[in-house]
Amino acid sequence: MNENSIKQIMLQREDNLSPYACRNEDAIRLFGNLTDDIRPNYFRDTDRIIYSLSYTRYIDKTQVFSNKTNDNISKRIIHVQLVSKIARTIGRALSLNEDLIEAQALGHDIGHVPFGHLGEKYLNEISLNNGEGNFMHNVESVRDLMVLEDNGNGKNLTIQTLDGILCHNGEFLQDKYYPIKKNADDFIHDYNMCYEDSNYASFLRPMTLEGCVVRISDIIGYLGRDIEDAISLGVFDKKDIPPSIQEILGNNNHDIVGTITEDIIKSSIGKPYITMSKNIYQAIKDLKKFNYKYIYDKANTKNEKEYIKEMFNKVFNYYLKQIKDNNKDSNIYKIFLNNMTENYLNNTTDVRKVIDYIAGMTDEFITREYEEIKSNS
Repeated sequence: MNENSIKQIMLQREDNLSPYACRNEDAIRLFGNLTDDIRPNYFRDTDRIIYSLSYTRYIDKTQVFSNKTNDNISKRIIHVQLVSKIARTIGRALSLNEDLIEAQALGHDIGHVPFGHLGEKYLNEISLNNGEGNFMHNVESVRDLMVLEDNGNGKNLTIQTLDGILCHNGEFLQDKYYPIKKNADDFIHDYNMCYEDSNYASFLRPMTLEGCVVRISDIIGYLGRDIEDAISLGVFDKKDIPPSIQEILGNNNHDIVGTITEDIIKSSIGKPYITMSKNIYQAIKDLKKFNYKYIYDKANTKNEKEYIKEMFNKVFNYYLKQIKDNNKDSNIYKIFLNNMTENYLNNTTDVRKVIDYIAGMTDEFITREYEEIKSNS
């Protein structure tokens, strides 16, 4: 059996896809097609993501709770795997392209910075104060895979995968998720606009139905799991969850994920959009509001917030000075810049270089860098 025959076997599942699914033949790459092999396009995107260095660093990045000694508390890697599994469950039931869903889901948080959304907030302040526009983890995820990986060459993923990553932000809940047709120019426009307009990301719509599935799955993936992490840490008790939410969704991750997933499947079968029943939608809204009040707004103490803010600012200012001083013995050169292409070095501002460097750090690495910088200052 030759290579082409094997590839056709791998593509046979596309014969059973929904008319609303995105097919392998639709794939568009910004930088030309890859050398052909037995793997379909979106299958290859997943491989390129999981073999990336950024994927490896998921293992030590905060999901919600940082600096906890409880080894059962979720890290970012667990969240992306949960999103992938939930999204593929919905995608299989709706006869969508599971390969594309997996690529989008596993890559969606690649650009998340150390210390989660709190770290993202402080890096955004740094970026705005230094004229580099908005910093958003979904945009940095695309930048990482499109520009930074492979020493500044990028991974040359399909725009369908990159678009799903760009549009994944689960903070913006909707009762219906409609895809919108896009070409490569449309995708690049969306990407660039996020740097200029902080509200633009709120209105992003994926170009594929698979991207819509990943977007709602991002919410499903964190709601229940974050509750279980919070309960494990004694933040609150299950009985504190409002009865109106418990009666509809349950009070544990198993029930919350199962209830929402099944409802979305039943509500979306045969439709060119992803939707859910009214009572499930309202319950998700209420649960998100509860989580913000009792989990996300209390995940870090005042002292922890001050420490992390000082850490980000000090590390940023230190490495910006190292570049200005052309100190080739500095870690930002030895670990990062010395490995990057001339194209990256010549077409990236010094501020952006430091932001890229910090965004790629793990919690442990930025803490170690900060403590070393502080002890030598």
